[in-house]
Amino acid sequence: MQLRGVRPFFSNKFDITKHKQYRLLSDFDDKNALDIEKYVKNLCRARVRDNDTVDEVEDAGVIEA
Repeated sequence: MQLRGVRPFFSNKFDITKHKQYRLLSDFDDKNALDIEKYVKNLCRARVRDNDTVDEVEDAGVIEA
């Protein structure tokens, strides 16, 4: 789940600016923010090239035990 504009957690015990990976957060630089619309839009665009192997799968339906 992602809440826009809300930090993942808030704690007075740990200063996130001191973390070694802080430069990768959107708090450090706005260009690091995840554009969820762009990410979701590209999920369904499969790219199949000429040299890709594709296996066809048939729907077996419901298998009763």
